[in-house]
Amino acid sequence: MPYSTSRMLSAALAISLFIVGASPLNADRVSSGAASPHGSSSRSVRALWVARTTLTSPAAISAMVESAKQAGFNTILVQVRGRGDAYFKDGVEPRAVALARQSSAFDPLATTLKLAHEAGLQVHAWVNVNLVSDARGLVPHDHVVLRHPEWLMVPRELAGDLRRVSPSSDRYLDALRQWTRAHSKQVEGLYMSPLPGASVKHTVSVVTDLIDRYRVDGIHLDYLRYPNENFDYSAATLRAFHSDVSSRLSPKDRDRYDARLATNPFMYADAFPRAFSDFRRAGLTLLLSSIRKAMAARRPGLQLSAAVYPDPPTASARKFQDWQVWLAKGLIDVACPMAYAADAPRFLEQLQAARHGANGHPVWAGIGAYRLSAEQTVENIRTARRLGIDGIILFSYDSLIDSPAGRQPLSEIGRAAFEQ
Repeated sequence: MPYSTSRMLSAALAISLFIVGASPLNADRVSSGAASPHGSSSRSVRALWVARTTLTSPAAISAMVESAKQAGFNTILVQVRGRGDAYFKDGVEPRAVALARQSSAFDPLATTLKLAHEAGLQVHAWVNVNLVSDARGLVPHDHVVLRHPEWLMVPRELAGDLRRVSPSSDRYLDALRQWTRAHSKQVEGLYMSPLPGASVKHTVSVVTDLIDRYRVDGIHLDYLRYPNENFDYSAATLRAFHSDVSSRLSPKDRDRYDARLATNPFMYADAFPRAFSDFRRAGLTLLLSSIRKAMAARRPGLQLSAAVYPDPPTASARKFQDWQVWLAKGLIDVACPMAYAADAPRFLEQLQAARHGANGHPVWAGIGAYRLSAEQTVENIRTARRLGIDGIILFSYDSLIDSPAGRQPLSEIGRAAFEQ
C-alpha cells in the first residue's frame, strides 16, 4: 500500500510515548551567563575541530589556544562529549576517564572558554550525539551504556539473536560489543538510538546542562546520524514501527502480516522498507528538534551547527541524516559537510553538492587536513572561498601539531591561507 513520507512523519509524531515521551525539562534552572559577547557575526569562520585528547591538561589547552590564534583562526570547536562522557565539571554524564590524573578542580571547558575568549576566539561545544562508546567495554559504572543498554541501536545482522535476550543481561551488551569489534571498519562504536523518549530526554539534558552553565558561543553536533541503513533493528524499534504501521492497515492485512511476525521479526520492516526508513529518519529529526527547542528556551539565538555527509541523497538514504530539511526548517543554523576527499576534484564535487543542497543556507566546509599536506589544505581553503562558502573547519588541530622534520603545518596553513 502507498505510504508517503509526510504520513510517516505524522505517524512518528503521533507515537509520542515512544519517541518524544518525555516531560519538559526544568525550565526554572538559572543560566550562569548571558549570551557571549563573542557571539556569531558575519565574519568568515576559520575554525578548527579540537579533539578531546587536547583537553586533558591546562598546558595543552593553553598551547592550543595560542597556536590557533597565531595561525589566524577565529573559532574552535572543542569536543566536550566524546563517548558519552564529560570534558567539563559536574556534567549529566561521568567525567572522562582521560581526566583521571588531573585534579577534580580542573575544568577543561571552563579553561578553554577563559583563554579563548581572552584571545578573541569563539568557542563552540562539540557534542558527539549518538556515538556513545567504543566497543572495548572500558567505561565508568554509571556510563549510559551500562545504565540503559536498551537505548542502544542494534544492527540487523544481530537483531535475530538478541530478540529474546533481555537488554539488562550481560549477554546483550557483550554481544553488541563483540559484533562491533568484529565490524570496526564499518562501525566506530556503540550508538544510542534517537527513538526512545527517555533516550531523547537524556541527550537533550546533556546539551541543556552545557548551555545553562557555560558561556559557549555555539553548539556543534557530530554523529547525529545512524551508522548505516542496517541500524536500528532493536526489538523496541521494531515493536514501535509495527504498532504504527499495523494501526493503518485493514484488519485483514494486519492479521496476515501479524501471522508471519512470529517467525520473522523483520516482517513489517521488510514489507514496508520505505516507511521504515522514513520512520528512522523522522526519529532523528525529532531528536534534533527537541535539542533545538530546548536551546531556544534557554539561550535564544545561540548558534547550532551539525557535521553532515556532503551529498544530501547519500546522507538521507544511508545515514537517515536529512540535513536539507534541518536547514530549511531552521533546526540547525549551519551545515558542516565533511568533505574529506584527498584529491582536489573530488573535494570540489563534495563542496558543490553540499552548497547546492544547502540552498542558500550557511555552510562551513569541513576539510580533512589530517590526510592532506599543508599545501593541499591551503588549496582546499581557497577552493571553498571561490565557491562562496561561509567558512571552513579543519579536521583537526590535533593532527596538525605533530609533524615530522620539525614542520609546523598549522602555522604554514595559517600564513598561506589567512595572511593578507
